[in-house]
Amino acid sequence: MKPPHIALESIRRIGPPCYTTTASEEWTDRNRHVNIRYYAAIFDDAGDAFYPHAGLGEADHERRGSGTMDLEHHTHFLREVRAGDQVSVYLRILGVSGKRWHYMMFLVNETSAQLAATFECVNTFVDLGIRKSAPWPPEIASALKTLLARHDSLDWVAPSCGSMHA
Repeated sequence: MKPPHIALESIRRIGPPCYTTTASEEWTDRNRHVNIRYYAAIFDDAGDAFYPHAGLGEADHERRGSGTMDLEHHTHFLREVRAGDQVSVYLRILGVSGKRWHYMMFLVNETSAQLAATFECVNTFVDLGIRKSAPWPPEIASALKTLLARHDSLDWVAPSCGSMHA
């Protein structure tokens, strides 16, 4: 089911994009648009770019012997992205629990000024020593909850699929 229209001004109120890039010719398929596998790569790169802002950067994980792992995804492909298009990704947190967080990313095609895709995810913190979910360290839980409070104050409802929760 297609999500409701969200004005780009509303998406931009999330804050600055966590990631921007230009779609490469190598990402295109026989339809001459960016193939779905590269949407996944863009969202993955955007997550990696966001993580240091919450204390989940590479050095943080190395020090703690931790990581994060995605548990569930839902993607809506709304508009084409073509080679040469400039895209930005905005991340909005929808929920935080003791070990998990639920978020959405919004892929904006800056070239056409359209929302191109949404990506919804539930992700968990992991103790890599035992390879199991573990509670968030207090400073990460605090950072995520602070962002959640800011995102909850936005004047629009995120178009989540309704079946995922932190």
